[in-house]
Amino acid sequence: MGKDKVVKVHRALGTPGRAAALRTPAAEAAARQVKRQETLPRAEGYAKARELGRALREKVPRSAQGTWEVQRERQTAVDLILSQDAERLPDLVPLRHERMAASPFAFFRGAALPMAADLATLPSTDLIVQACGDAHIANFGGYRSPESHLVFDLNDFDETSRAPWEWDVKRLVASVAVCGRTRGFGEDWCAQAARLTARSYRHAMASFADQGALEVWRTYIDVASVLDALADEVSKADRRRVAADLARAFSKTNIRAFEKLVTQKDGAASMVYDPPEIVPLEKFLSPSNVHHVRRALKRLLANYLTSLSPAYRQLLGNYELIGIAQKVVGVGSVGTRCWVAVFTGTQVADPLVIQVKEAAPSVLERFCGISRYASHGERVVQGQRLMQATSDPLLGWGGALDEQGHHRDYYARQLWSWKMSVDLDAASADELEIYGQLCGWTLARAHARSGDRGAIAGYLGKSDKFDNALARFALAYADQNEADYEQFLKRLGKV
Repeated sequence: MGKDKVVKVHRALGTPGRAAALRTPAAEAAARQVKRQETLPRAEGYAKARELGRALREKVPRSAQGTWEVQRERQTAVDLILSQDAERLPDLVPLRHERMAASPFAFFRGAALPMAADLATLPSTDLIVQACGDAHIANFGGYRSPESHLVFDLNDFDETSRAPWEWDVKRLVASVAVCGRTRGFGEDWCAQAARLTARSYRHAMASFADQGALEVWRTYIDVASVLDALADEVSKADRRRVAADLARAFSKTNIRAFEKLVTQKDGAASMVYDPPEIVPLEKFLSPSNVHHVRRALKRLLANYLTSLSPAYRQLLGNYELIGIAQKVVGVGSVGTRCWVAVFTGTQVADPLVIQVKEAAPSVLERFCGISRYASHGERVVQGQRLMQATSDPLLGWGGALDEQGHHRDYYARQLWSWKMSVDLDAASADELEIYGQLCGWTLARAHARSGDRGAIAGYLGKSDKFDNALARFALAYADQNEADYEQFLKRLGKV
């Protein structure tokens, strides 16, 4: 039954042998191209990569990937989380704690650092990829491609760095189990959903290992086509919910963001005041600091322009800055410096909203080595470009001094551009199960772009040993997450 579910999802993705489910000419042409790839002659490296992967099973048996010993009363995880508060805006630290305390899954979302520390203690194949570093299921979603497709991909790269491929997969399957428990779906469902997610990753990696490099880089998930192909696999209620999600996504544009962020009074535009989500500079800084920070942010935006291609620098020359405000985002990111810069066209008043977010050291770096990039903003951007099938053309980076004169790294992108996310608090068990498999496929595609896809596929093999091991790990780490969550609540004085 589980295998059939993976096959159905993979058919909807239009990868090898799965073209029939997608009836669009573009999808069928892409599937035919993949079919042709399978008949191409294999180079010498093809067999060597698979032999390397199979040999690694001696070093790290696939069953060993399921190993985790739960530590019930440990304090180290909470210590690591609280240690991150030192570099955050003090006024927002309580809000970060409040959001993480909302549920075990909310806590998990903010606990990338302790999980990285845990993963560093486990056996690894040492096959290195560009890893996300925080590949939980809430960090996948839809967005607008430069060609105006709604594509599904990873969408958070704050922690991206070079690391073993297993680390991302284990964080993903653990997030499925933690989310499932939070929703009350039961242990059998959590184990099955985690197993299907791992199996989807394994099947996808096997497929990508048989494709040429260019074909892997061209592959992406078109949300509308996949949802149409999967329509018969979910209930009418799920289809209505997905339709509503799509409608919201297509409404998330620069115009809508502008309307939420800017108020007009006596013909003058100014940033709205909606604490703690949106706070203009003048509402939380002294007049002298407002001037200092505004000047620093303008320099940051100028630096950001130099990271873009000349064509997009030319494009942004058609806009002028209206205002800047502080924005609170996410769960684990709360307290990091994040700004929204609102622009309007100099001839036609079309709006543009750019989010400028602080880029701190990746949680992976203390365990996997320092990033090779000159700044953490560049690390995030280059990692995103490596992992995503298609990225925001206005994605770039820069640096600026903060209100105390300390240098901070940032990256910038459009705030809203058809942004779509699944409501994990409302998704049905079937919907969430399919979503986990889409995430598994997407993560495999991201890893196949930057790592040795043949060696990873050779290690994973054709049996379900890896899938079963990851299901065991997911449940064990969900137990660990609940234990750490209880310690976190105790430290905050909430229990």
